[in-house]
Amino acid sequence: MSDYLVRGLGLNDEIRILAVDTTETINEAVSRHGAYPTAAAALGRSMTAAVLMGAMLKNEEKVTTTIEGGGPIGAIVTDSDAKGHVRGYLGNPQVHFELNDAGKLDVRRAVGTDGYLRVVKDIGLKEHFTGSTEIVSGEIGEDFAYYFYTSEQVPSIVGLGVLVNPDNTVKASGGFIIQVLPGASEETFEFLDEISKEMTPVSQQIDNGLSPREIIDAAIGEKNWRELSEMPVSFECNCSKERFINAISALDPAEIMSMIKEDGGAEADCHFCRNKVWIDGEELKELITH
Repeated sequence: MSDYLVRGLGLNDEIRILAVDTTETINEAVSRHGAYPTAAAALGRSMTAAVLMGAMLKNEEKVTTTIEGGGPIGAIVTDSDAKGHVRGYLGNPQVHFELNDAGKLDVRRAVGTDGYLRVVKDIGLKEHFTGSTEIVSGEIGEDFAYYFYTSEQVPSIVGLGVLVNPDNTVKASGGFIIQVLPGASEETFEFLDEISKEMTPVSQQIDNGLSPREIIDAAIGEKNWRELSEMPVSFECNCSKERFINAISALDPAEIMSMIKEDGGAEADCHFCRNKVWIDGEELKELITH
């Protein structure tokens, strides 16, 4: 079944909860970038978090996240929207380490812990909403939870996970967010504190065949929430030849002429989807004469 996300309210509507299966989506991204297992896990967790954040937006709103922890993986950049579309890339996809002491992919070592998580939301206003917090663990889920609490003042539990096969394909990927809404009772906080200590890793749940709804059931109890909506999720890049041409048109005419003389045109490579587009000399000449 294709990837999808479920939104709901729970515990007497005192919490918002979202869960998503992103296995096919992340496998597509990992394949396009040729990412090694540890890098694949970091990219997958980041893109899954972006999908969950995008699902909190409306209409044509979008969100961009950037994780720069100072580790060998470099920056991880993701884009997501309110319709379940997501894309992402990372500075160095060929990063992999031995498993950490817990027997898991060492995402913390790849990401690093000396840097920032930045979030930019385009909500249709003249000025974008921008938030930034320090990297606190490099595991990504905890870093997004810290961001929500510090930058948006919303106590949150964030679970993100990616299992990678020996051949570098993605076996299971997904995540969830539980957010406490204003006016929540002390009992709700205590309940969430307890369940956060006992949760099975979300990637393991998906690998075991659980759906997003069943992940929510497992987290807070089947009778403790109500579903609001379901949304398909997919890897999608909005790059195009026209966008590349527009970007080149902003260059100095002498630089464009240099491309024509030296290469007979220009090859554009999208960071997000790795698609390559050739723009021939005649097309470049039109940018100079117009």
